Amino acid sequence: MRDDLVFEIQRLYPQIYVACHVGHVRAGSTKFRLSSNGASILAHLSLSKGTSPRTLAGHLGVAPSTLSAALKRLGRLGYLANTPKADDRRKRELWLTELGAEAMRSTSVLDAERVALMLDKLPPREQKMAVRGLDLLARAARQLEDEK
Repeated sequence: MRDDLVFEIQRLYPQIYVACHVGHVRAGSTKFRLSSNGASILAHLSLSKGTSPRTLAGHLGVAPSTLSAALKRLGRLGYLANTPKADDRRKRELWLTELGAEAMRSTSVLDAERVALMLDKLPPREQKMAVRGLDLLARAARQLEDEK
Protein backbone atom coordinates (compact mmCIF):
# COMPACT_ATOMS: atom_id res chain seq x y z
CA MET A 1 0.00 0.00 0.00
CA ARG A 2 2.73 2.51 0.97
CA ASP A 3 4.64 1.82 -2.27
CA ASP A 4 1.47 2.71 -4.18
CA LEU A 5 1.20 6.01 -2.28
CA VAL A 6 4.86 6.82 -2.94
CA PHE A 7 4.32 6.13 -6.62
CA GLU A 8 1.24 8.37 -6.75
CA ILE A 9 3.09 11.29 -5.15
CA GLN A 10 5.97 10.79 -7.60
CA ARG A 11 3.48 10.77 -10.44
CA LEU A 12 1.22 13.63 -9.32
CA TYR A 13 3.63 16.22 -7.95
CA PRO A 14 5.44 16.77 -11.28
CA GLN A 15 2.08 17.32 -13.00
CA ILE A 16 1.28 20.19 -10.63
CA TYR A 17 4.80 21.59 -10.90
CA VAL A 18 4.84 21.55 -14.70
CA ALA A 19 1.35 23.06 -14.98
CA CYS A 20 2.08 25.94 -12.61
CA HIS A 21 5.86 26.52 -12.78
CA VAL A 22 7.35 29.80 -13.92
CA GLY A 23 10.97 30.64 -14.58
CA HIS A 24 13.10 31.68 -11.64
CA VAL A 25 13.07 35.39 -10.97
CA ARG A 26 16.31 37.30 -10.45
CA ALA A 27 16.48 39.54 -7.40
CA GLY A 28 17.03 42.75 -9.35
CA SER A 29 14.16 42.15 -11.75
CA THR A 30 11.32 42.63 -9.25
CA LYS A 31 10.25 45.48 -7.02
CA PHE A 32 10.90 43.21 -4.04
CA ARG A 33 14.63 42.63 -4.78
CA LEU A 34 14.18 39.04 -3.65
CA SER A 35 16.43 36.26 -4.93
CA SER A 36 15.21 32.70 -5.37
CA ASN A 37 17.23 31.86 -2.24
CA GLY A 38 15.45 34.60 -0.28
CA ALA A 39 12.08 33.46 -1.62
CA SER A 40 12.89 29.91 -0.53
CA ILE A 41 13.69 31.09 2.99
CA LEU A 42 10.43 33.05 3.18
CA ALA A 43 8.49 30.01 1.91
CA HIS A 44 9.63 28.17 5.03
CA LEU A 45 8.24 30.81 7.40
CA SER A 46 4.70 31.38 8.60
CA LEU A 47 2.52 34.36 9.39
CA SER A 48 0.99 32.46 12.32
CA LYS A 49 3.77 30.32 13.81
CA GLY A 50 7.32 31.31 14.71
CA THR A 51 10.35 29.24 13.68
CA SER A 52 13.72 29.22 15.38
CA PRO A 53 16.67 30.26 13.20
CA ARG A 54 18.43 27.00 14.13
CA THR A 55 15.43 24.90 13.05
CA LEU A 56 15.21 26.81 9.78
CA ALA A 57 18.93 26.38 9.11
CA GLY A 58 18.65 22.66 9.79
CA HIS A 59 15.68 22.32 7.48
CA LEU A 60 17.47 24.20 4.71
CA GLY A 61 20.64 22.18 5.27
CA VAL A 62 22.89 25.16 6.03
CA ALA A 63 24.84 26.30 9.07
CA PRO A 64 23.09 28.93 11.21
CA SER A 65 26.01 31.30 10.55
CA THR A 66 25.48 30.89 6.78
CA LEU A 67 21.79 31.72 7.12
CA SER A 68 22.41 34.71 9.38
CA ALA A 69 23.36 37.21 6.63
CA ALA A 70 20.33 36.27 4.52
CA LEU A 71 18.02 36.64 7.54
CA LYS A 72 19.45 40.09 8.32
CA ARG A 73 18.89 41.21 4.73
CA LEU A 74 15.32 39.85 4.67
CA GLY A 75 14.67 41.56 8.00
CA ARG A 76 16.00 44.91 6.71
CA LEU A 77 13.69 44.59 3.71
CA GLY A 78 10.76 44.08 6.12
CA TYR A 79 10.03 40.54 4.95
CA LEU A 80 10.50 38.78 8.26
CA ALA A 81 10.36 39.60 11.94
CA ASN A 82 13.02 38.22 14.27
CA THR A 83 11.54 38.41 17.76
CA PRO A 84 12.30 37.00 21.22
CA LYS A 85 10.41 33.79 21.91
CA ALA A 86 7.44 34.36 24.23
CA ASP A 87 8.34 31.64 26.75
CA ASP A 88 12.13 32.11 26.67
CA ARG A 89 13.33 35.61 25.79
CA ARG A 90 16.90 34.31 25.26
CA LYS A 91 15.69 32.45 22.15
CA ARG A 92 14.55 33.99 18.86
CA GLU A 93 11.68 33.24 16.49
CA LEU A 94 11.33 34.13 12.82
CA TRP A 95 7.96 35.19 11.46
CA LEU A 96 6.87 36.00 7.93
CA THR A 97 5.48 39.55 7.69
CA GLU A 98 2.60 40.58 5.42
CA LEU A 99 5.14 42.31 3.17
CA GLY A 100 7.23 39.13 3.17
CA ALA A 101 4.18 37.10 2.15
CA GLU A 102 3.54 39.52 -0.72
CA ALA A 103 7.19 39.32 -1.81
CA MET A 104 7.14 35.51 -1.65
CA ARG A 105 3.93 35.35 -3.68
CA SER A 106 5.41 37.54 -6.39
CA THR A 107 8.60 35.50 -6.68
CA SER A 108 7.25 31.98 -6.19
CA VAL A 109 8.24 29.30 -8.69
CA LEU A 110 4.51 28.59 -8.91
CA ASP A 111 2.51 31.12 -10.89
CA ALA A 112 -0.35 32.38 -8.71
CA GLU A 113 -2.73 32.77 -11.64
CA ARG A 114 -2.09 29.19 -12.83
CA VAL A 115 -2.52 27.85 -9.29
CA ALA A 116 -5.82 29.76 -8.96
CA LEU A 117 -7.03 28.40 -12.30
CA MET A 118 -6.10 24.90 -11.18
CA LEU A 119 -8.01 25.32 -7.91
CA ASP A 120 -11.01 26.69 -9.81
CA LYS A 121 -11.33 23.26 -11.44
CA LEU A 122 -12.28 21.86 -8.02
CA PRO A 123 -15.32 22.50 -5.85
CA PRO A 124 -14.57 24.59 -2.72
CA ARG A 125 -14.58 21.55 -0.40
CA GLU A 126 -12.00 19.76 -2.56
CA GLN A 127 -9.88 22.91 -2.78
CA LYS A 128 -9.59 22.91 1.01
CA MET A 129 -8.88 19.17 1.03
CA ALA A 130 -6.10 19.62 -1.54
CA VAL A 131 -4.44 22.41 0.45
CA ARG A 132 -4.80 20.39 3.66
CA GLY A 133 -3.11 17.42 1.96
CA LEU A 134 -0.21 19.61 0.83
CA ASP A 135 0.05 21.05 4.34
CA LEU A 136 0.29 17.53 5.79
CA LEU A 137 2.98 16.53 3.29
CA ALA A 138 4.94 19.74 3.95
CA ARG A 139 4.78 19.13 7.71
CA ALA A 140 6.08 15.58 7.22
CA ALA A 141 8.83 16.94 4.96
CA ARG A 142 9.93 19.38 7.67
CA GLN A 143 9.95 16.60 10.26
CA LEU A 144 12.01 14.42 7.91
CA GLU A 145 14.56 17.21 7.49
CA ASP A 146 14.66 17.82 11.24
CA GLU A 147 15.67 14.18 11.76
CA LYS A 148 18.81 14.52 9.60
